[in-house]
Amino acid sequence: MLKAAFRKLDPETELILHSDQGWQYQMKAYQRMLADKGITQSMSRKGNCLDNAVIENFFGTIKSELFYLKQYRSVQELKTEIKQYIHYYNHDRIRLNLNRMSPVQYRTHHTNR
Repeated sequence: MLKAAFRKLDPETELILHSDQGWQYQMKAYQRMLADKGITQSMSRKGNCLDNAVIENFFGTIKSELFYLKQYRSVQELKTEIKQYIHYYNHDRIRLNLNRMSPVQYRTHHTNR
């Protein structure tokens, strides 16, 4: 996965990769691969699930609103629909806790003040 992502990276991009403290993320070979690409590694503190809560919530939402509702004929079809869903989620799906705005509308609204 990392090697595929590395091929798509602009070498000038400064990245931080955040994960939990799983054994695979603590392996020296993994850490060396990140360091060689100039990627800063960030890991949660032990027993701290709060920093993963946002993405875990998103995964639960995309599963219930997209993935579980249909049988996909191919991986490509699933990838296409995930990309479309992410656009919908960010640009069109309103959130009550964002004053009935989409995430993009909310950020734009508060940036333009």
